[in-house]
Amino acid sequence: MQLGLPLEPGIPHPESRITAEIAFVRHPRARRYVISVRDDGSVRVTVPRWGSKRAAAAFAEQQHAWIEKQRRRVAEHRARPPEPGARNVPREGSAEARGLRARAKRELPPRLLELAAQHGLTVARVSIRNQRWRWGSCSRSGHICLNWRLVQMPDAVRDYVMLHELMHLKRMDHSPKFWKLVAAVCPTFQTSRAFLRAHSRT
Repeated sequence: MQLGLPLEPGIPHPESRITAEIAFVRHPRARRYVISVRDDGSVRVTVPRWGSKRAAAAFAEQQHAWIEKQRRRVAEHRARPPEPGARNVPREGSAEARGLRARAKRELPPRLLELAAQHGLTVARVSIRNQRWRWGSCSRSGHICLNWRLVQMPDAVRDYVMLHELMHLKRMDHSPKFWKLVAAVCPTFQTSRAFLRAHSRT
C-alpha cells in the first residue's frame, strides 16, 4: 500500500507523533515522496535524491490519517483466520485482478530498484507481466520481469524473488556459486522458496 506526492511538502515544522516509527529510505531514482505500509504494519517513506528527510517527515505527518487507516487494514487482515481450503486467487480478467496488476506496476519496480541500489547493481529495464510458470526472470541485457502476483506475497517472499533475479545480473545460472550469492543477500531465502513451492498451484 503506497501513497505518493509529486512535489515537496511545504510544512516547515512537522509534528513528531508518528515520524519516530517511520523508516526513511533515500532512493536516487525516486521522483516523488512515497509512503508504503508493509505487511507487518511498518511504515517506510521513500525520499527522492533532491528531497530532504524534513520534508518527507512533513509529508508523512500530513498523511497521518491515511497511514493509520492502512495499518488498521493490515492488522485486521493479519488477525483474520484463513478459511479451510480457501484460495485468495482473483479470477483472470476480473476487476480485482486488474486492480492488483495496476498495484503491482506501481509498487514492484520501485522496490526492485531500491534493492538494486542497495547492492550496487544496475537494472536496464523492469517489466510486470502475467507469467504463468515463473515468479521472475532476468535477461543478459539486464531486463528483469516480475510476475504481478508477487504483489500478493509476503514482503520477505517478494523481496527474495527480486533479490534472486538481481543476483542473475552477476551469474546467469543456478550453480552453487549463484546460490551463495543469494544466501549472502537473503539469508532466509530457503523459507521463502518453501513458501512459493507451497503456493505455486494457487
